[in-house]
Amino acid sequence: MMMDADNSGIERNHSIAGAAGAPPAPYRRNGGGIPNGPRIDLLPPAAAIDWTDVPALRVEYERDSTIFSQGDGADTVMFIESGAVWLSVVSQRGRQAVVGVLEAGRFFGEGCLAGQSRRAATARAMRRSTILAVDREVMARQLHTTPRFTDVFIAHMLRRNIRVEEDLVDQLFNSSEKRLARALLLLAQYPEDGTSNRVIPRVSQEILAEIVGTTRARVNLFMNRFRKLGLIAYEASGDLTINPSLASVVLQD
Repeated sequence: MMMDADNSGIERNHSIAGAAGAPPAPYRRNGGGIPNGPRIDLLPPAAAIDWTDVPALRVEYERDSTIFSQGDGADTVMFIESGAVWLSVVSQRGRQAVVGVLEAGRFFGEGCLAGQSRRAATARAMRRSTILAVDREVMARQLHTTPRFTDVFIAHMLRRNIRVEEDLVDQLFNSSEKRLARALLLLAQYPEDGTSNRVIPRVSQEILAEIVGTTRARVNLFMNRFRKLGLIAYEASGDLTINPSLASVVLQD
């Protein structure tokens, strides 16, 4: 049984049996390399989780709502059912930096499983989002007793580690223009073979600057350049259309 709540804290009972959909097919042979070896792209997606019997709280957050703040107590693991979340940290001198952008199907706040008693970052909704909050003890029990749940969580952690490594390489070796192009493609959740335009809900240039690690002025300069080249387009709603050709900026020497 799932408990629903909006971000004002009002709870209501709601069953989500079957909401996760059917689980994916069993692991396939990768066609090369290790036979039956569960490569990351063959591990089950987060949508494979069946939340029916998992005690959890579903909370709806509006755009820019705070999910938790740096320094808050850490006793739940979060899962993004829909929407997107950005994580930021503030230094002792008050300087803020965005350290992660997570889309639907991702966990966050999992540090509590490793003994983290306080949140190391602030989590905010980038757009209207539905978040599942699972108590730390419940999450630990699921990981110990439910193999499918464990497979999905391990796949998430592997993807997160790879993403961190890629972000570090991007920050160390790429120009701010390339980093911005990559950030936009990631926000649009482009597959490697993406051929159609995708739309990103409105995101401020200040947030993009924090994600990329540069100034708002330079983000504005690059965004105008991308627009003139037809790589992005601003919609009347404030949303941003991303052309897959933007990948050429990332790939160019």
